[in-house]
Amino acid sequence: MKVLVADDDPGSLLLAKAAVERSGHDCVVAADGDEAWALFQAHRPDVVVTDRMMPGMDGMELCRAIRAEEAELYTYIVLLTSQGSRDDVLAGLEAGADDYVTKPLDPFVLQARLLVALRITTLHADLARYRKILSEQARTDPLTGLHNRLKLSEDLEQLHARSSRHGEAYSLAMCDVDNFKSYNDLYGHQAGDLALRSVASALAAQLRKTDGVYRFGGEEFLLLLPGQDAAGAKATMERVFSAVRGLAVPHSGDPAGQLRLSAGISAFCSGHAVDAETLLSEADAALYAAKAAGRNRVVLAG
Repeated sequence: MKVLVADDDPGSLLLAKAAVERSGHDCVVAADGDEAWALFQAHRPDVVVTDRMMPGMDGMELCRAIRAEEAELYTYIVLLTSQGSRDDVLAGLEAGADDYVTKPLDPFVLQARLLVALRITTLHADLARYRKILSEQARTDPLTGLHNRLKLSEDLEQLHARSSRHGEAYSLAMCDVDNFKSYNDLYGHQAGDLALRSVASALAAQLRKTDGVYRFGGEEFLLLLPGQDAAGAKATMERVFSAVRGLAVPHSGDPAGQLRLSAGISAFCSGHAVDAETLLSEADAALYAAKAAGRNRVVLAG
């Protein structure tokens, strides 16, 4: 663990530092509360051992400041105090401390507290990792590995706000695999799932790192294209169409004899500064128009 020790008493500071290092942990030290806060922000230690009474920011204020931070990982705080009354202990715990050690400091007691801190911080790290995994799973389509509609909603909201604020263009491209129901009927759902995964990979391979590709539902995909007007989005879709043709997935139920796409594009720009929901509706309508016109084509909204 990385441990921050803050104490304005040089002897106590050295004693605590030695105890921390003897326990096998990395240690940084601060001689007052203000320095401790600066070191905390710079190093993000796993454990803070802080004196209650210090110049500048005292130990209670340091506890409150650490707890006010919205950090991903938990910081375990041990308060050093020469005031061992029940009220002082409760005040320290209410300020955010996890434990306390009375002065003069007993190195053995501090080492015991660090063992507890290691268990607690390890548990919090595991929970944070599991939360991240669950969050990613909640935003990922299990079949294709693409982002899903929940992630699209979050990303589109952020992109629309940023584009509106800075006057930047962006485009949406709604894609659909042509005659996919007949593909499933002819080749089976297992082959249909494999085809969708292949199309998803082809879509993702043609996009920039700043672009987004999402499974919108069924055989529908949506591309989020920051900084691209309608013409740029159409050029991107032509590359996507070429990549899907390159898959050469046979489809006897399609006039082309192979799996193909249709797409509808809508664009946010200075002359068309509509809300995100309107853009989604326009892209969907343009996709419908592409299918009505014979499929295997791109149609621009409006």
